[in-house]
This record gives sequence, C-alpha cells and structure tokens, in this order.
Amino acid sequence: MLTVESLTRAFGDTVVVDDVSFQVRPGRMTGFVGANGAGKTTTMRMMMGVLAPTSGRVLWDGHDVTAAERRRFGYMPEERGLYPRMAVADQLVYFARLHGMDAPSARARTADLLEHFGLSERAGDLLDTLSLGNQQRVQIAAALVHEPTALVLDEPFSGLDPLAVDSMVDLLRDEAGTLPVLFSSHQLDLVERLCDDLVVLSRGRVVASGSADALRGSARERHRVRLGGDAAWLRDVRGLTVLDADGPTALLELEDLAVAELVRLLTERADVLEVATVRQPLSEIFREVTR
Repeated sequence: MLTVESLTRAFGDTVVVDDVSFQVRPGRMTGFVGANGAGKTTTMRMMMGVLAPTSGRVLWDGHDVTAAERRRFGYMPEERGLYPRMAVADQLVYFARLHGMDAPSARARTADLLEHFGLSERAGDLLDTLSLGNQQRVQIAAALVHEPTALVLDEPFSGLDPLAVDSMVDLLRDEAGTLPVLFSSHQLDLVERLCDDLVVLSRGRVVASGSADALRGSARERHRVRLGGDAAWLRDVRGLTVLDADGPTALLELEDLAVAELVRLLTERADVLEVATVRQPLSEIFREVTR
C-alpha cells in the first residue's frame, strides 16, 4: 500500500500542496483529479522523491518509503522522459538496467512488453518515428519494464485519440492488475470508466476521496420519472428539486422526501410509467466539490 500522509509543499510564501493525505491500494486504479494548478503534479513529484516536501511523509506498507523502495516504483512524469533519437528497444533495456536488472532479463522483459503493446515490429525504430499513441505506449512500457511494485502516472492518456485510449486502458489493466496505481487525468469520462478509487484536489487540498461507489453514494438520490402527462407540476412539490423537466419526463433530486413518499405522490396525481434511480456521474461530483 502506498500512503501519502499530510504532504505539504510551499514555494516561498505560496503553499501549493496543503496537508494532503490519501491511500493508493494494491490492485486498484486510483484517479487523481483536479483543475490545472491544483497541486497534482507537485504531489506526485514528492511521492517519487523528485521534490522534497516541506512537511509530511510518503509511506510504503506502513513505513517511511526508502530510496531503494522508490526505485522499484514505475513513474511516468508529465514531461515525458524518453530519448526521441534512440531505438525503442534499446532505451527500454537501458531503463531496465538503470533499475538494476541484468542485461538478459532486461532484454527479455523488453521483448515481452513490446509484444504485449503491439510494438515488436517497431523495436529497432527511433522513438520520434512513431505516432503519438505508440510513443505513449513506449512511455508506459518504460514505467513497467523493471516490474515495478507501484505505478504513479501523470496524465498518461494526454493527447491520445479515443481508440488509442481504449487500447492503453486495456493494456494497463493487464500489466498493472495487482499493483497500487495512481494516475492523474483531466478526462473525467475516462476516470469514471477506469477508476476504483478517486482523490479530488482543489487549491492544494483534498476535497473528496474514497471509492467511486462511496462518493456516488454520498450524493443526494436522483430519480428519473416518466408520467402519462406533463411533469412540470413536480416543481411545486416540497422535499425535492427538479433538475430537468421535458414534457412527461423529469430528473429529480430527493432532499427530505423518501422514495416511497415520492411514488405515492406520483400515483395520486398522474399515470406513472417509470421511476428509476439515476447514478450521479463522477464528473458532476467533481464539479460540486471543487466549486
């Protein structure tokens, strides 16, 4: 388990990360989201030892992470760190060797990853001759080549088209299925689809964290109703808010009204064709907690 405990970072009088704490659990994808300047990249750099915290700790399995343990992490920085005029396979072997793998193991691991990522035929090509999507695949492979114990990925899907994103997500899930994985992204629809857990940062502070299901469950209940006639009258009912109404269909947010009471009111006033619970998207929860 990778744990961040009260991490704080100040640059002069400006505090950019303020008492941030969260956990990244093994075998789970944790999304790290927030607006530009929220402090995500600074937090990740402190986790990886690239930047020293002003205060706070990074823990691995309950103890302060050591330099040797950090070297076992896989890291994909926001500023990509590959060599554009170096052959793909050569630099993956090079990075594996930097992490302490012997040459035969590094070559074998590189070959396996390139095959897995569909890049075996490009092994001898220079990186800058590859498409952006394939360069991103190589960058992910570089983070995985030394068989890491945890993954910290800063905007791994940036600049990819939807098909490339889908392919990358599948490959990442296969390769990182048992590791703690933290990744940042501005693509909230992708976070919705991919993440088991979520950490939301705003102005350097954690404003929401936990499992995706728990965060959805903390929101007010929403229901979609479809009636036999116009649903506009629901705007006058106490205990609920009509978020949207279009003819016979309305989206409601319950405040202090129970579902059974809602159904009773509906059946007394109209022909009820449907009452369905609507799961609130994580993107809306994000917008609410960062206002």
